[in-house]
Amino acid sequence: MATKNNTTSLSIAEMREFAGFSPCEQRFIRRNLDIGLGRCDAFKLWARNASENVDIRRQYVAYQDLKVLRHTMPGADAGESVSPFMGQLSRLAAFDLAQERLDGFSPFRFLYERLLGPEVRPWLPSAFCAGAAMPHLRPARRKLLLQSLSEAAATAPAWSSRPPTFFPEYVDLADEAA
Repeated sequence: MATKNNTTSLSIAEMREFAGFSPCEQRFIRRNLDIGLGRCDAFKLWARNASENVDIRRQYVAYQDLKVLRHTMPGADAGESVSPFMGQLSRLAAFDLAQERLDGFSPFRFLYERLLGPEVRPWLPSAFCAGAAMPHLRPARRKLLLQSLSEAAATAPAWSSRPPTFFPEYVDLADEAA
């Protein structure tokens, strides 16, 4: 019974964290989870216009790297094997951050923990910093993103191996209103 209560309280904490994100961030996270986890046809569910169709197609292409990343996650003492992994993860982070729909480290971490699992946590601050510092982002945007990474997250001595329990999904507000 204690395990169930603990899992329930963790799920509620994750729901609260998600609720604290902006509506734009919430939509981006839901859509990207649908794409990255293959939960549905994102074109049918998420595309409101031709521009979003293009964005979703680009996301599908970029997220092809997730399959490789899930199977090549290095250990903390990986040495040289970290280069290909961090290169791919940083490129993916830069791609997502360039969409300007994630305004800080917390929503980025929330998304990537679900896309790649809890094992990615130690690598996320580095990938976020690399992606956020890319020169194709506007200087003010780079500043906003880099300042969102707390000292605690950047210097954490250890990371939880507990898998996320809350995976937000599409909500049709028209159905809810009816």
